[in-house]
Amino acid sequence: MRYFLCIILVMFCWTSASSQATAIIDTTGRTIEVTKPFTRIISLYGAHTENLFSLGLDTEIIGVSNSEDYPPKALKKETFDYRGDAEKFLAARPDLVLVRPMIERSNANLVEKLQQAGITVVSLQPANIDETFAYWHTLGVLTGREQAADSMVQHFKEEYAKIEKIVTGIPATARQRVYFESIHAKMKTFTPESMAMFALTSAGGVNIATDAEQVRSTNIAAYGKEPIMAKAAEIDVFLAQKGAMNIIDIDTIVREPGFAAIKAVRENKVYLIDERLVSRPTMRLLDGMHQIGELLYPNYFKTSN
Repeated sequence: MRYFLCIILVMFCWTSASSQATAIIDTTGRTIEVTKPFTRIISLYGAHTENLFSLGLDTEIIGVSNSEDYPPKALKKETFDYRGDAEKFLAARPDLVLVRPMIERSNANLVEKLQQAGITVVSLQPANIDETFAYWHTLGVLTGREQAADSMVQHFKEEYAKIEKIVTGIPATARQRVYFESIHAKMKTFTPESMAMFALTSAGGVNIATDAEQVRSTNIAAYGKEPIMAKAAEIDVFLAQKGAMNIIDIDTIVREPGFAAIKAVRENKVYLIDERLVSRPTMRLLDGMHQIGELLYPNYFKTSN
């Protein structure tokens, strides 16, 4: 079952004429009533952390996951391991712990202990750009930064419109057909509805793996070597995300047995892009689009800067 964000259904509950509580529903179906902003937050997902800083928070963020690397301020925060003991979390006295579905599924015991201690746990992860806007708004509700969240959405839309304008000027006959790799070892790509494919298609790329099948409820899609090779002559560009999910280099891709038959490999059009720029629901998704655009259509994107 796909994890759709229920945060789209934000409910406003008036508790009195002078005070207002806002209820949100997270990805697990939990209803969280927000009567005041949370001010002692532990974020266990890099996108949450990045977005909290984008909302203007800092001192309110008392902890992050042990894999954080952006923004630089996050490196100064105390780190927490969701696979570790709950005692460290309890000792930090957070009023909110932000997780995502993967953490919730694999570490239900931690979540249970935190909730038993009276700590609010919220699980969020958008599946597409519309849900991303709702997700930013929900983070704004949780932290009292609704206006900042609205500004994020507005700025994103304005910058996205500029990218759309560039892409509109690229002739259909010049559009690059792309295979976008998510996990090389398993020959996997992304689902057509994923954030990464949104970045690719927004930058004018044509996804050649629209027939890829979703893996469970993730944004990853199974494809396989045989289908890739069947479309070898159609692949103008071979693009791969690089990061924790796909530890890869261009040489490994190029030397993959049989890949010499791929058009992009023969023409030296194999590129890597930081997975954090295409797979996370943050403002840096715009950077990912620009980088892809510059790789696919340098004459259009670089001259627009």
